[in-house]
Amino acid sequence: MKAFETLTLTLVGWAALGQAADLPTFRHVTIDAHVKIGYGTAIADINGDQKPDIVLCDARNIAWYENPSWKKHIIVENLTQRDHVCIAVRDIDGDGKAEIAVGAQWNPGETSDTTKSGAVFYLIPPADRTQKWTPVQLEHEPTTHRMRWFATPTSTYDLVVLPLHGRSNQGGKGDGVRTLAYHVPADPKGVWRTTVIDDHMHMSHNFDVAQWDKDAANEMLLGGLEGVFLLNPSKGGAWSRRQISNNPAGEVRQGTGAKGEKFITAIEPMHGNQLSIYTEANGNELWNRNVIDDSLDQGHALASADFLGTGSDQIVVGWRGTRRTGKVGVKLFYPTDKKRTQWKSLLIDDNQMATEDIRVADLNADGKPDIVAAGRASHNLKIYFNE
Repeated sequence: MKAFETLTLTLVGWAALGQAADLPTFRHVTIDAHVKIGYGTAIADINGDQKPDIVLCDARNIAWYENPSWKKHIIVENLTQRDHVCIAVRDIDGDGKAEIAVGAQWNPGETSDTTKSGAVFYLIPPADRTQKWTPVQLEHEPTTHRMRWFATPTSTYDLVVLPLHGRSNQGGKGDGVRTLAYHVPADPKGVWRTTVIDDHMHMSHNFDVAQWDKDAANEMLLGGLEGVFLLNPSKGGAWSRRQISNNPAGEVRQGTGAKGEKFITAIEPMHGNQLSIYTEANGNELWNRNVIDDSLDQGHALASADFLGTGSDQIVVGWRGTRRTGKVGVKLFYPTDKKRTQWKSLLIDDNQMATEDIRVADLNADGKPDIVAAGRASHNLKIYFNE
């Protein structure tokens, strides 16, 4: 596999939107060709130099790649007997350097025994963040699977952790998934109190930070067996929930239109073949669903951003299976009408990224969002520079 590859995409007119839009060219850069699984990625400033770095959750280590050299620094290794599976990375104290939490002991078949399944760690950084960090183990539910830092209504941050299953769940039946908010203590080595945010879902594959109001606390988009839900926090600590859809979902993300209107995109079902768009319906009705692609094979990675500079978000999706087309890859989907009912796609990566996770950020300060993807069977970590 080449370290540097270039994919040139075609110039088209976006007449349906009343404006011309050049479809981007993505320059491929492989920054790690020896990834074992690449369960999760994140983008944040780790060392305080005001440049976004890349963090990778791999099976046996957590590492960060320093912008712009992309030199790899190992943060921790072999936290548990089984694989690391997820990370949460964000500056939560305002010092310009991100904090990191890790989920590990990935054992989705064991839904009862917390000694054999699941683990949660907060990582304390050294003065020199290129050296090893110190893990602090926290309580956990079995089948720890996803985590994110969430801004709260009281201007603090909680670590929210999502298991795949509820306790004693078998085949999606049993107790509800206990999604926990961990409240950061003054001393991170001390006791972390937890609050149950939601326990209604019976399998929850992924969730994400949503921001309906830029001045409000983070909301949550939660996808799983029972569909997609929008959860809202209150200052009292309780979370309300609104059902967006009743279609089983894996990945779920928020997108924004040119006038600030919000839409939701999802891969359905878990590890599924469909890429769907949801637009808001009146009252408490389920949102309007539009399946814009049904050809994915193990769709497992999703993000939204304005790659075309139109003022409205497009969608990037990755898949890791080969049974349908014989190829893995990454695609960009863009709407061809203002109501986002018609979509076209551009192939960004043709069979060189068995996509496990995707993140988006402007990595080189040129005002354009770039793509970071980690591959499972392809064992790679790549940047797609939006040029």
